[in-house]
Amino acid sequence: MSNPQQLRYSKEHEWLSAVEDGVATIGITEHAANALGDVVYVQLPAVGDTVTAGETCGELESTKSVSDLYSPVTGEVTEANQDVVDDPSLVNSAPFEGGWLFKVRVTEEPADLLSADEYTEFSGN
Repeated sequence: MSNPQQLRYSKEHEWLSAVEDGVATIGITEHAANALGDVVYVQLPAVGDTVTAGETCGELESTKSVSDLYSPVTGEVTEANQDVVDDPSLVNSAPFEGGWLFKVRVTEEPADLLSADEYTEFSGN
C-alpha cells in the first residue's frame, strides 16, 4: 500500500490535497478503505456547509460497520463527489483518485497533519 507523497494525512485516516486557489480535495486513505471493507453508502456534507477540522461531517457505511467521516480542515464545502454517492465502491477501488469525497475552501488548516511518511509510520502501512 502506498500513500501518495504529495498529500497530507489526518490521524482519522483522511487525506488532503495541496490547497490550490484556496480549495483542497479530501478523501479517505487506502488503509481506512481496507479497514472498512466494501463501502455501500456515503453521506457527504452539502455544498455550502461549513466543516470544522477534527469534527464529523458525514458517514461511510460498509458491509461491516458505519464510520464517521471527519474533516481534516476548517472551511466551506465547495463540491461533493456525486460519483461516490452514486457508486460508493469507488472509495475502495480508487481512494486517491475517483474516490475522493469533497472539496473545501480552506479557512484554517491544523498543524498536526501528517506527511506521507509520518502517516505510513502512524498507520503501520
